[in-house]
Amino acid sequence: MSVATISQSRLPRWLNAVGPYVVAVVVSFAAAGVFIGLMGFNVLRAYETILFTSFRTPNGFIQTLLKFVPLTLQALAFTVPLAAGKFNIGGEGQLIVGGIAAAAVGIVFAGLPGILLLPLVLLASVVAGAIWAGIPGWLLYRFRISEILTTVLLNFVSFQLVNYVAVEIWPDPAAGHPTTVPIGMGGVLPLLIRRPPLHVGFFLAIVVAGLVYFYLTRTVTGYELVATGANPRAAHVYGIDVRKLSVLSLVIGGMLGGLSGGIEVAGLHHRLIEGFQSNYLTLGILTGLIAKGNSAAVPFVAFFLAVLEVGASALQRTMMIPGEMVIIVEALIVLFVLLSDVVRR
Repeated sequence: MSVATISQSRLPRWLNAVGPYVVAVVVSFAAAGVFIGLMGFNVLRAYETILFTSFRTPNGFIQTLLKFVPLTLQALAFTVPLAAGKFNIGGEGQLIVGGIAAAAVGIVFAGLPGILLLPLVLLASVVAGAIWAGIPGWLLYRFRISEILTTVLLNFVSFQLVNYVAVEIWPDPAAGHPTTVPIGMGGVLPLLIRRPPLHVGFFLAIVVAGLVYFYLTRTVTGYELVATGANPRAAHVYGIDVRKLSVLSLVIGGMLGGLSGGIEVAGLHHRLIEGFQSNYLTLGILTGLIAKGNSAAVPFVAFFLAVLEVGASALQRTMMIPGEMVIIVEALIVLFVLLSDVVRR
């Protein structure tokens, strides 16, 4: 047994798993600190702003949790197909069409009681996301067209759809931005906390994350999906329909992406707003990559990135440091986490 093997076996399992993340975060912040210092800013104050803004006030913490919800769902929308060896880069489009479907149901059936309208709003977002992801899935299955290309291109189609719905179908004349009229009150997610407001979408995101983990690790189909991603040829030899599972993984990813849009409409905006998708696609992919496709790690990484995002806003507002500095930190974390595998080998 080699020295490396002995030393690694003596390390606790949790330290072996968490260690690379800690090192990656520390090195990333150190590298970003060099840039911040060269720009003439106080490095320690910048670190404090980035890391602790979320915890200084109740409002800052609630804003972090509100960002955590779509971040977690977008990361899972990327992670589930990744488990099958597929890359869903269409989370943004799936979020948008999910939001469109949620707003459409919430507006058309505004008179329904909440016990009916709210489930319909969320179900519509899930179905719309599944259909939107099913298009690249079908193209992959039927014509072997790369899902990377088709999911990205459908994002641009969704940009036009949300603009058309907000400007031509249900526009709000009083808004100075492409925005629809509000959905019915029955379609609004209840609040967990009233001041500052936090809707039950936070709880729903945690439940969905748990269900995804259970599906991938405790069900036969989930095992086959993971086996497909690990070794497609061996999975095919043992009777697994690799092509169908690849499509299924994209559809599940689309459902999660669509749900993130439905929750944003029903929980936060209560209407459809052009641009409501923010930068959640990029952050969701970063979350999935930092978690290395591990669905159990996704909520923890998503919360950390939500903290960084709230800190980035404060950094730009209070110290006039470009918010893109936090994106550099996030990108470096991805790079160092992925390099940790190379170092281990």
